[in-house]
Amino acid sequence: MRIISIDPGYERLGIAILEKLSKQKEVLIFSECFKTSAKLPHHERLTLIGNKIKEIIKKYKPEALATEKLFFSGNQKTAMLVAEARGVILYAGSSLGLEVFEYTPNSVKMAITGYGRSEKKQMIDMVKKLISINYGGINYGGNASVVNESNSDDEFDAIAIGLTHFAIHR
Repeated sequence: MRIISIDPGYERLGIAILEKLSKQKEVLIFSECFKTSAKLPHHERLTLIGNKIKEIIKKYKPEALATEKLFFSGNQKTAMLVAEARGVILYAGSSLGLEVFEYTPNSVKMAITGYGRSEKKQMIDMVKKLISINYGGINYGGNASVVNESNSDDEFDAIAIGLTHFAIHR
């Protein structure tokens, strides 16, 4: 099974394509942190997000979309903007026929580290241990030099969401 997993945002969004073949380790096919410019009007940023998600879905042909549920804390204006971006993400996946799954931040942390209040560094360290990497047809096994600190937190979060999906839907 191949999925697209997304850490939602409107300024930065983590995107990952993961695949699980029978009893093998999950494989990372693609990941990136997609950024939109703060200089653009919000509706244009949402359009860019929708177009990017559709482009990646058409290229990699996942069967499902996994994303994070919104966690409201602090700034309500930011939460509303992220909620609008999530709406675009959910629409893009659903309109292209993908089944959509959503996970809370705590359930992602629990699935990856076994502790629902894990710190970011713990999450990143576990993601590196749990995933095989396949960029450009080359399988890197568990080589953390490809998934490393130069990757954004948003990418690691997207990968973790995908791993959570596979853990829950074996």
